Amino acid sequence: MRIRQDTQFISEGLKCAGWFFKAPGMDKAPCVILAHGFCGVKEMRLDAYAEAFVGAGYHALVFDYRHFGGSEGEPRRILDIRKQHQDWHAAIRFAKELPEVDSHRIALWGTSFSGGHVLEIAATDQDPDIVAVISQAPHMNGFATAAASGPVQSIRLGTAAWRDLANRMLGRSPYYVPAIGFPGDLAAMTAPGVVEGVKKLYPPGFEPDERVAARIFLSVGLYSPGRLAKRLSVPWLVQVAANDLTTPVKPAIKAAGKAPKGELIIYQCGHFDVYVPPYFQHTVGDQIRFLKKHFRKAPHPVL
Repeated sequence: MRIRQDTQFISEGLKCAGWFFKAPGMDKAPCVILAHGFCGVKEMRLDAYAEAFVGAGYHALVFDYRHFGGSEGEPRRILDIRKQHQDWHAAIRFAKELPEVDSHRIALWGTSFSGGHVLEIAATDQDPDIVAVISQAPHMNGFATAAASGPVQSIRLGTAAWRDLANRMLGRSPYYVPAIGFPGDLAAMTAPGVVEGVKKLYPPGFEPDERVAARIFLSVGLYSPGRLAKRLSVPWLVQVAANDLTTPVKPAIKAAGKAPKGELIIYQCGHFDVYVPPYFQHTVGDQIRFLKKHFRKAPHPVL
């Protein structure tokens, strides 16, 4: 039986492309909503997570942000934090309306940059239908992330961002920089092992677009969703890679400790190791155990 269905929903007038994974034989089951991190798209192993959740008896909705992957939005590869939050809201509304989904048992799953998004969405909205949140190797503190790049790289990326903004004001095409690169390259992510780690996420035959409009570098340093951890009232699983050189570890550990229902697990691996075997089996297994615990505890409304 084919469990994955192509789907789409509207966010601010544009189509977001997605996959809906239906647990075979399951109706009115909980649903996990997933989207990727910085410049990622759904083909980069989000199906592996969704299939694991389906195997546990849950539906899953995976989507691409506007301007990325199969979703609409021009110019391409524009990473806008506010827009991505809007896409999350649209995805949640869409999932709740699906006839197979128990609309009162929704979980949000984010990784890396989106690990911060799901915290911000859940903590800000206080939606009673969001009963659990998972943040894997998450971005929590913009200043720490910018500082990890070093002053020289920050200046280079900031200069690129202003060039991109100038192009925008003049009606020109965006100024792009590579999303990934080797140490010393002008690229968004240049920590040791980034290039090799990202390429492990590509399925055979996949042709990635490894660019991002440089304007995002004026926003990343100001984006610190970890500040909202104490306001998050639902169970929150924070999974940290101890050897993470891409998203700083300490802010995630600190945020997990501030959340009233935070659960922290630390893995002895790097940022991109969590996505692939053998660590993938550990991280997704812990996610399923977390979901089983808290989906079971979630109240069912009397209809």
